[in-house]
Amino acid sequence: MITRRHMTVMTLAAFACPAPAAAAVPATLYKNPNCGCCEGYANYLRQHGFDVEEVSTHDLSLLRRQHGIPDSLEGCHTTLIGKYVVEGHVPIGAVQKLLAERPNIKGISLPGMPEGSPGMTGQKSEPFIIYEIAEGPPKVYARE
Repeated sequence: MITRRHMTVMTLAAFACPAPAAAAVPATLYKNPNCGCCEGYANYLRQHGFDVEEVSTHDLSLLRRQHGIPDSLEGCHTTLIGKYVVEGHVPIGAVQKLLAERPNIKGISLPGMPEGSPGMTGQKSEPFIIYEIAEGPPKVYARE
């Protein structure tokens, strides 16, 4: 028979011994050496459970070509997460959707440097449109 005292002890033990935290997801963010918003985006990913390695490079255009990112979908920086490329200041919801659904695409992009996007200053004025990076013309992947 479980008494009130036993229940209290079990409840306290559950809080004293929390479940282990999930392992951080590794990510590599390639950025221009002098860009501060890229560091802001790396910190944003860290706050959402990613273990981000920042790599400064002057060869972002080469890296983008290697990963099949068309000029029209270029963002500020390029992040590799697993088999996917995440181009620019993509909100975490779209990144999590990508990793959960695992579509047969190269990755996703939020082109440019939209104000109010993760890592950027300013106010968001409209939903962000995130595009698929795949063969053929760009398709909308998500709106956030």
